[in-house]
Amino acid sequence: MMHIIWMSLFVSGLSIALAAGLGIPLGTWLGLASPRRTGWLIQIIYTLMGFPPVLAGLLIYLLLSSQGPFGVLNLLYTPWAMVIAQTVLALPIVTGLTMVALRSKSNEIRDTAISLGASSWQAALTIIKEARMAILGAVVAGLGRLMAEVGAVMMVGGNIEGKTRVMTSAIVLETRRGNFEMAIGLGIVLLTLAFIINYVLYRIQGVGRN
Repeated sequence: MMHIIWMSLFVSGLSIALAAGLGIPLGTWLGLASPRRTGWLIQIIYTLMGFPPVLAGLLIYLLLSSQGPFGVLNLLYTPWAMVIAQTVLALPIVTGLTMVALRSKSNEIRDTAISLGASSWQAALTIIKEARMAILGAVVAGLGRLMAEVGAVMMVGGNIEGKTRVMTSAIVLETRRGNFEMAIGLGIVLLTLAFIINYVLYRIQGVGRN
């Protein structure tokens, strides 16, 4: 049980950290850039925000399989394959919501900052500072999807006991076995962890707004 919980936290935590490290800068650039130059990329981001997990798992599986271009790395059925799959799922969410957060504040704040003598770079930093809590909300939304995701991690991780089994895949397995008490117990643990993580982030948002 403890290994399953630890594996869930490790995979989802590392995945959202990678997604945030890539998605926040990309979303910031999209939010501050002219829509005329980035319209095509925005449409792609919006489309990928609804990327089906099983399709993401299938694509990662094909890339990491022995006959795929990255098969030589032997990452399939390891926690690292699960991290890659979940990062792919969370990246568009963090990017898209970060972009929306900055665009909702950019025009008014930019005009005010420039009227007070700020340079374009200083105005951009002011917009990012004002939108920081909404950006944190984008990370929370991405983490929420990862904590509940099961399709992709089962496809690329294999749900191997003691190696790649996480809480969501364990719930599926125990349900198939008829061990409903165990499945419900894991579900309660998953919801409790999700509540604790979101409560902490919510408190951070509250402190930031104050």
